[in-house]
Amino acid sequence: MNKTSRGRLFVVSGPSGVGKGTLLKLVLPTLPNVLYSISVTTRPPRLGEVDGRDYFFVTDEQFKRMIEDGEFLEWANVYGHMYGTPRKWVEEKLASGYDVVLEIDVQGAMQVKERCKDAILILILPPSMEELQRRITKRALDSPEEIERRMNKAKWEISFRDRFDFQIVNDDLNRAAGELRRILLGEVKPSGRKKGVRCNNGANR
Repeated sequence: MNKTSRGRLFVVSGPSGVGKGTLLKLVLPTLPNVLYSISVTTRPPRLGEVDGRDYFFVTDEQFKRMIEDGEFLEWANVYGHMYGTPRKWVEEKLASGYDVVLEIDVQGAMQVKERCKDAILILILPPSMEELQRRITKRALDSPEEIERRMNKAKWEISFRDRFDFQIVNDDLNRAAGELRRILLGEVKPSGRKKGVRCNNGANR
């Protein structure tokens, strides 16, 4: 780790069910200088999820107070639950020279893009909308109505693809993971970007 310079901020986004988490679980253990930012959420834990490891689980009231106190780098309402990125933790790690990865939805990514001009945005895409629906259905977490809602949102999220620095089609897990790893290592760089990242202090949305 180079402690003489600030770290880089990466944002990994994509539709629900596209495989963002799976890719990051494959890649991040091989990159000791790249840290995963744990989000705060109001949704209940899913089976196997652990508070402080997968998410910080809070109540609606706690989340509202955190918004009012300016504690989030970004926050969003996703399928009826609130999600936010803790600003202080991210800033401290960047200042220490670590690279930080945010795994957030597209509306959150657009907030970060506005506030952190040198953040590097990566969009994970499905091979097709049909394959995305198959993956969402296969995991058996959602009702047919919820699946339809997620598919409609996926189309909206993909419409932002040109605002991302990189797009990775997750058609082959190992290939996509290799592409993501090269980006996080800095072997593939977006044009016109500085090495360090500084975020302005504008009010949260």
